Amino acid sequence: MSDIAGVLVKAVVAALAADAALKALLGDPVRVFDAPPKGGVAPYLLIGRGVEVPLKAEGGGAEVSLSLSVVSGFAGQEEARAVVAVVRDVLDGLAVSEGGVTGNVRLRGAEVFVGGDGRGAYGILRLRAVMEG
Repeated sequence: MSDIAGVLVKAVVAALAADAALKALLGDPVRVFDAPPKGGVAPYLLIGRGVEVPLKAEGGGAEVSLSLSVVSGFAGQEEARAVVAVVRDVLDGLAVSEGGVTGNVRLRGAEVFVGGDGRGAYGILRLRAVMEG
């Protein structure tokens, strides 16, 4: 059995790491983590919660939901909005194909907000991919 969610995450990270506009915002190499970095330099992206629901159709596969969080140290929402916009452009419609697993990524929604302490802004992107294989 393949790690369908793992294939999706790997494709998402590769697409983000290859994008020049995102490199301008998040550094080169692009700061994408699966856990908050200690002493991390903002802005950066966190790979968040992933949910994999098996498809009932023959041949296997799954519907995978994945969230990405933008962490910005900027006092307003401008930086977080810019990162969200670029990530949306890079990932919405991304075709995934690796090791017999294929699928397409769609953006389900995005939001940007100032943190409760007022010292940073955040963005959340919610992705959905139907993966087969």
